[in-house]
Amino acid sequence: MSETDPIAVFLTEAAELLEQIEIGLLDLTHRLDDKDQIDAVFRGLHTLKGSGAMFGFDALAAFTHHCETAFDRVRKGDVPASQELVAAVLAAQDHMRALIETPHGDHDEKSSALLGSLHAAVNGNSDTADVPAHASGNKAEVAQDDGDRAGWMLSFRLPANAMANGTNPLGLLDELRELGECRVTIDKSRVPPLDSLDAADIHLGWTVELLTDADRSAIEDVFIFVMDEMELSIEPILKEKKPALEAVSELGRGATPAPAPEAAKKAAPPAPPQAPQAAATEQKHAKAAENVRVPAERLDELMDRVGELVIAQSRLSQLADASIEIQLRSVSEDIERLSGELRDTMMVLRMMPVASLFGRFRRLVHDLSRETGKIIELETEGETTEVDKTVIDRLADPLVHLVRNSIDHGLETPDERRAAGKPEAGRVLLSARQSGGEVIITVKDDGRGINRERVRAKAEASGLVQPGATLADQELLQLIFQPGFSTAQQITNLSGRGVGMDVVKKTVEALRGAIEVSSTAGNGSEIALRIPLTLAIIDGLLVRVGTGAYVIPLSAVEECLELSPEDDLRSRGRSFISLRDSLVPFIRLRELFGTHTQPDPFQKIVVISTGAERVGLVVDQIIGDHQTVIKSLSKLHHDVATFSGATILGDGNVALILDVAHLVAAGQQQEAQLRAVG
Repeated sequence: MSETDPIAVFLTEAAELLEQIEIGLLDLTHRLDDKDQIDAVFRGLHTLKGSGAMFGFDALAAFTHHCETAFDRVRKGDVPASQELVAAVLAAQDHMRALIETPHGDHDEKSSALLGSLHAAVNGNSDTADVPAHASGNKAEVAQDDGDRAGWMLSFRLPANAMANGTNPLGLLDELRELGECRVTIDKSRVPPLDSLDAADIHLGWTVELLTDADRSAIEDVFIFVMDEMELSIEPILKEKKPALEAVSELGRGATPAPAPEAAKKAAPPAPPQAPQAAATEQKHAKAAENVRVPAERLDELMDRVGELVIAQSRLSQLADASIEIQLRSVSEDIERLSGELRDTMMVLRMMPVASLFGRFRRLVHDLSRETGKIIELETEGETTEVDKTVIDRLADPLVHLVRNSIDHGLETPDERRAAGKPEAGRVLLSARQSGGEVIITVKDDGRGINRERVRAKAEASGLVQPGATLADQELLQLIFQPGFSTAQQITNLSGRGVGMDVVKKTVEALRGAIEVSSTAGNGSEIALRIPLTLAIIDGLLVRVGTGAYVIPLSAVEECLELSPEDDLRSRGRSFISLRDSLVPFIRLRELFGTHTQPDPFQKIVVISTGAERVGLVVDQIIGDHQTVIKSLSKLHHDVATFSGATILGDGNVALILDVAHLVAAGQQQEAQLRAVG
């Protein structure tokens, strides 16, 4: 489907509206009397209904109308907001997604069931829950709709950028004229001086006296696509207060607008030129107009081009270094600077705040709380931390597994928490923070913690660990990520089948990340995911092993040491180095890669780490830092765990990128084996 297809545009905007509605509903679960949130949910439902009807999603519009009506009654104070109503509309919101995805499917049975729940939540089992919005107001308004009302007095002002966004005020006035006889007057109070006037902006306001039998919702439908961004006042005109209608304005058709009658002046809200609310509204609209929606595929294509440019720039730098031409070197330095700036700008374009990821879990926790009977408080920290869009997309499912396991395995029931001297409400914390070239995303709970004895017993029963084998605490805790591993006493709808945590590990490792686990009995657990900020271009340390070049992600490098021939001979059989009173295992990459070459006289040890775990990598030569454009390995090499990708050097040769997490794990395993032997 083309990105310029109106249906594609509607689908994108509908997804955003549903997300906003869900956020508003979840906020209401904590503050049922929050009028701003009630209004926000109503506006979202109203806009979704109108957009659906406009683009031919009639089933969506008809179904959403019932939810809109329910919230209109709450908005007007006819019925109170309740947890049951919020839960019913949340379930209805899920159904709205289905009506969008499969508009021609058979949804009648599901729709009827959900509307029954909605009606029960609003008015018990009463059939009056779905009365029209205009007939469910207070007694005065009902009386007006029954015959005392002669029409409506409107005052409205469009956002300054409305014309640029395709909204023509003359078209809106014509739609109002179709509803009945009307008089239009202009409010010119906010027209700026000529020297500061922007001809593309709208500076006028309008007051319309409309004589019609149409209800309020019909008038609101005229402004449905700009209602959230405009100033709009709609007041009823009673018959006994009806001002004389002298003429129908032909504004926009060549006639001079008539002066506003006294009734219109009273009905129209005051509008001083520097009204703070209006200024803030116009500032918000101006800021929104600066944003441009770009398909993710275009960003990916642009990222590929930037990567190719970085490779070409590297080749140019090598040619310039070998040349005596001063001008060539000067141009090469300029290209290097510009390509670096372009790379950094491109990185920023791909970055997104993790708030877009964390926001999805409010609904999950709400549903799990109702399903398990546990009282759960979800807290988030570091929502402004930015990560590559691809990382956010891939982390969604792993974090779902982690949160579900924290709630099912970790948090106790209210009775168990009271008995343990804890608050009834369990706490789940989602946090994110940047550390160098990584982002650390943590899922933490204050539940019962991981039962190490049960983990070990399950591991021995499954053959993952030999009975009596010595395991470091981190090794023991990492066993929960083994395929099919579960310590649950019984299978539930949430967990117990051992499926999910192994997916977390595979996904994180595919992102070149690592997992750290900590747990205290009775006080909860913490699982930290260490993920690179970006997956496209990284800063690397270029090294030589034998005759081949390899790249180590610079974010994982702690320090570099020299391995003398004497130390090399002394460490044969026990590959450890003493580093500030601690032993660090190291791996000879020349032996691991089978280069069949003699080592250089003075080899180097590059110490890398993932969190608290460290390991040394023995290389022949450290060449220097290198901007690394990551290329994925072919399907034939996807099982080669030692490497996470490849890159093209300036001379056209290929250098493999080392998988830090895998090498650290291999070093720790080597250390455990040596300790078991010795």
